[in-house]
Amino acid sequence: MRGFLKTIAGLLALAPAGTALAQPAADTVATIRARGSVACGVTPNTIGFASPDSRGVFQGLDADYCRAVAAAMFGDGGKVQFVPTTAPQRFPALQSGEVDVLIRTTTWTLSREAALGFEFTGVNFFDGNAFIVRKALGVSSAKQLDGASVCLQQGSTTELNVTDYFRANGMKLNPVTFENVEEIRTAFAAGRCDVYSSDTSTLAAFRMGQGDKAADYVLLPEVISKEPLGPAVRKGDAKWFDILRWVHFALLTAEEMGITQTNVSGFADSTNPDVQRFTGRTGDLGKMLGLQPDWAVQVIRATGNYSEMWERHITPMGLPRGINRLWNQGGLQYAPPMR
Repeated sequence: MRGFLKTIAGLLALAPAGTALAQPAADTVATIRARGSVACGVTPNTIGFASPDSRGVFQGLDADYCRAVAAAMFGDGGKVQFVPTTAPQRFPALQSGEVDVLIRTTTWTLSREAALGFEFTGVNFFDGNAFIVRKALGVSSAKQLDGASVCLQQGSTTELNVTDYFRANGMKLNPVTFENVEEIRTAFAAGRCDVYSSDTSTLAAFRMGQGDKAADYVLLPEVISKEPLGPAVRKGDAKWFDILRWVHFALLTAEEMGITQTNVSGFADSTNPDVQRFTGRTGDLGKMLGLQPDWAVQVIRATGNYSEMWERHITPMGLPRGINRLWNQGGLQYAPPMR
């Protein structure tokens, strides 16, 4: 035993600094079932993704993804606890188990998987960092921002992306950082900085939230990074990971097959083998995931397919679907076969 312990100690000593060691086996699914709901980490208030409505109910693409997961787990999209998290809070909340999953405009990066011990289950929004300015500033390109003060969110990938962009273009950056999005929006609207930089989706949400003053703000044309946004879970729980991943693929597959929230019941008698597997009439896909046979049907009944989510939450922001279209429509969204 003493020799075994020395061997383990030696392996730990050889591990590179900052490397995330394998996490102990977990059973998040059992925890969720015992609790009776999915604890889903979301943004506090980002229009189009997760934002409380007049009744305090979270609405948006990410919020609907949380509901889709709850529907797969329980057959009820309402069995979800929305946990608002700021950028600095989000990772400790996931690591500690305060939330079961983060679905809150979080970028998939190497360091977040290798160093923080997370896994991303897919990309529900292909995005990129950009800049928004007041029209009165008279700027038409990000390369005209030398010496500008830029509002940034602490703990976000945007800080690094903007710093790299300014350095690469020989420009001076005056960062003004805040912990959460609401503070940034307030500061930018009050003129405390010249520029607000974040994901294009976040900037479009800000502009939409300005109401009659939306036309006073201009999104600059440069997109300076790749920001694949998607759900993140803790490593070490393959069963929970698989459910998150295949809920996303079910939303895409339903769009491909033309299955919507309003017509899903009409596919009950379909003779198409792919539809029969999707609806759980044949095959054991639900059993393989530890879910009910009709789990995918419950998902679509709760939220609609990916296209319906987009039309409900993203289209009103004025953002084209672009590379978020399905693969057979010129986009990047692609689901492996459900068989």
